[in-house]
Amino acid sequence: MREIAPSPSTDNLTLDPQDWSTIRRLAHQALDEVLDFQSDVRNRPVWREMPANSLALMDEAAPRQGLGSERVVDDMLQHIIPYPTGHAHPRFWGWVCGTGTPIGMVADMVAAGVNASAGTFNDAPSRVEAQLIGWMRDLFDFPSTASGIVTSGASVANLIGLAVGRDALIGESVRTRGLTATKGVPIVYTSNQVHSSVDKAMMLLGLGLENLRKVAVDDNFCLDLQALQNAIDEDRRNGLRPIAIVGNAGTVNTGAIDDLAALAALARREGLWFHVDGAIGALAAMSPDLRARMRGIESADSLAFDFHKWLYVPYEAGCVLIRNGAMHRRSFSVAATYLETPPRGIAAQPDSSYLRGPQLSRGFKALKVWAQIREYGIEHLGRLHDQNVAQIQHLSRLIAAEPRLEQTAPSPLNILCFRYIPETIPPESWDAINGELLMRLQERGIAAPSSTRIHGDFVLRVANTNHRSRFEDFDLLVRETVRIGREIEGEAALKTA
Repeated sequence: MREIAPSPSTDNLTLDPQDWSTIRRLAHQALDEVLDFQSDVRNRPVWREMPANSLALMDEAAPRQGLGSERVVDDMLQHIIPYPTGHAHPRFWGWVCGTGTPIGMVADMVAAGVNASAGTFNDAPSRVEAQLIGWMRDLFDFPSTASGIVTSGASVANLIGLAVGRDALIGESVRTRGLTATKGVPIVYTSNQVHSSVDKAMMLLGLGLENLRKVAVDDNFCLDLQALQNAIDEDRRNGLRPIAIVGNAGTVNTGAIDDLAALAALARREGLWFHVDGAIGALAAMSPDLRARMRGIESADSLAFDFHKWLYVPYEAGCVLIRNGAMHRRSFSVAATYLETPPRGIAAQPDSSYLRGPQLSRGFKALKVWAQIREYGIEHLGRLHDQNVAQIQHLSRLIAAEPRLEQTAPSPLNILCFRYIPETIPPESWDAINGELLMRLQERGIAAPSSTRIHGDFVLRVANTNHRSRFEDFDLLVRETVRIGREIEGEAALKTA
């Protein structure tokens, strides 16, 4: 037989380092830098603008030839680590962002190191996630037959929960024929304080924004139960089809907690799916003192919540629980020959995560949550929730004692909204004054609240999901807010003089 000459080969190409000792040294250097960052974060500015040389790096075209690991790691140390959003800082209270922890960082490194595709295969990552889901079932008193999945956050968790609710109420036809087969326009109800991810879910599920009823709230920003009942009754009279209620276990603006027990009872009475958006406050169930405020959450048909908010884990990690596991899997099950499950081997995973969510490929997000709960325990994490709430009540007292500040909404949980009240500037300019005040607090690296609007007024919003905050940090926030507010007032007086 004639020998065939081998074709020119490139099978010696790889992305592994030629010298593992170099990448080991660089990895240790990077690890030391981020640990130094976390341990010293209190002494750093909360946030700062990126300098010109760092911005210039971000404008460079993709290199045609590799720059090497030394250069790339050095650029990360010089241009990335010093300029984050600021989540890790003890005075970062914006946008309900958790602080991150060293154990979470290590877990993310381990997850990336083994490069796991979680939930799909017969492996440790799938079992870790299954165990975590079991812990969450126990925490929220869901039945053992409930199912769940770790998500990127509560936005996707809300989408999954409402998708299962849509299918459960409309029926199997929606999977095959879509919403064209429905009798009566499906309607979903929630409060006018609901997170925008519910709006997005309505759009993505084909239900439509016009069919999301944002019901009025009471003086505490909780969903008005009588207004909700009236809306359902009116829609039924008009031939529409109510299918779901979304309750809030902590609203994004003020932390208000809807009467979840009453909503669950109403949903059962009306034959509706009851979904709870618990992104802000659900994990307060870890605290014995706060758990009572979540009464009724155990009756939800689906529950969305975030680990990267009030469990303090590094971004990103959320979760959804579905009371009826069979309904959950029915909504996301599809047949594919390349995804058949054999009795043994790598793919022997009969409850693959692709049966419980829209993704097939998923990162190993569960590991950092699992590691954090195992390191600290539920009780310690619950005490941190108590501490955060106590700090917000301390801030409330400080604001009440300061004539130049006004709390603009109740603070039942871990969120507080307030504004600066100028002495010499008319009310029509207060929004602009407070907007400038917020930017100066952030730009000077003092503190990072965010903003919202309460009754149409621009206000500063402190969302305390921070395990590094101390009471003294809130003292400083009040002092600096008043000082900068007076500074802005003085500048305005000079301009008009």
